[in-house]
Amino acid sequence: MHSAQPGIGVLLVNLGTPDEPTAGAVRRYLAEFLSDKRVVELPGWLWKPVLHGIVLRTRPAQSAAKYASIWMEQGSPLLVHVAAQTAAVQQQLQAQEPERFVVRYAMRYGNPAIGNALNDFVREGISRILVLPLYPQYSGTSTASVLDAVYGWGLQQRHIPEMRFVNDYHDDAGYIQALKHQIETHWQQHGRSQHLLMSFHGVPQKVIDAGDPYQQQCLATAAQLTAALGLTPEQYSVSFQSRFGKAQWIEPATEPTLCKLARQGVQSVDVACPGFTADCLETLEEINMECRQVFLDNGGISFQYIPCLNAQPTWVNALVDLVRSHTQGWGQRETQTQSSPS
Repeated sequence: MHSAQPGIGVLLVNLGTPDEPTAGAVRRYLAEFLSDKRVVELPGWLWKPVLHGIVLRTRPAQSAAKYASIWMEQGSPLLVHVAAQTAAVQQQLQAQEPERFVVRYAMRYGNPAIGNALNDFVREGISRILVLPLYPQYSGTSTASVLDAVYGWGLQQRHIPEMRFVNDYHDDAGYIQALKHQIETHWQQHGRSQHLLMSFHGVPQKVIDAGDPYQQQCLATAAQLTAALGLTPEQYSVSFQSRFGKAQWIEPATEPTLCKLARQGVQSVDVACPGFTADCLETLEEINMECRQVFLDNGGISFQYIPCLNAQPTWVNALVDLVRSHTQGWGQRETQTQSSPS
């Protein structure tokens, strides 16, 4: 007789978050995050004393206060939104092809861990897994680190499942359409400001100089999005946020850009973060609180933050399409089981 093998596992992965907005939880999270050589490309002998002697002694309490300012009743905003994205993708795939796909989420740092999610797939007999990092633009500091974690898990396995990875989708039509829809919906509901600022996460300049395509892909996303929105070059800007340490980071930086706009007489600004697919500390606190204040303090009148894609239906549709396109040819194989002769 014929029996269908278990379906395809889909793992959505985002950066991560502390388990709670406390100094202790943030310290554990930052220790894992900032120990990743993809994130901080310094020799261990140089970086570890700084990390453990200075950063992890001073930064957790400050960061915990920032997390507390955005924490939701259900938990960390990033975790809440990624869980909602996962449930929506699973529901849509399940409605179209029952039992073919099993969708889970994991965080590169913190919980739920990538290894635990992969273990769950294996325990359920799933032998084909698609890993889809929720980073539209590829960078060694983010996407490659997810792959490192998957490869590290594979080193501990006797029987490794078939695996595929989505490297980037910065110019994917569904992703661009979802961003366009999110911004236009905000304009319909709240009005349109004089200027649109698109803020992407920053990376050190040396990362780009070493051949990382991240900055180029961010600019390509911005170009496609502004073309879809019908904006002229005078109506928008691109910047990079979340600088850390004393190294040179890619520019222009978000805060100085907002200062410049305000001082040039731009009274109202809309800020969107196309590289973040779910709202988190960097969007809700850094952009919507800190950067808002910078703009207003320098003469700006109105600052409107446009939320991330989160579980917006057009974005869920785009994710489903990405899953389908990257699992082509992975039909549910059937195995022939011979019955014993009577």
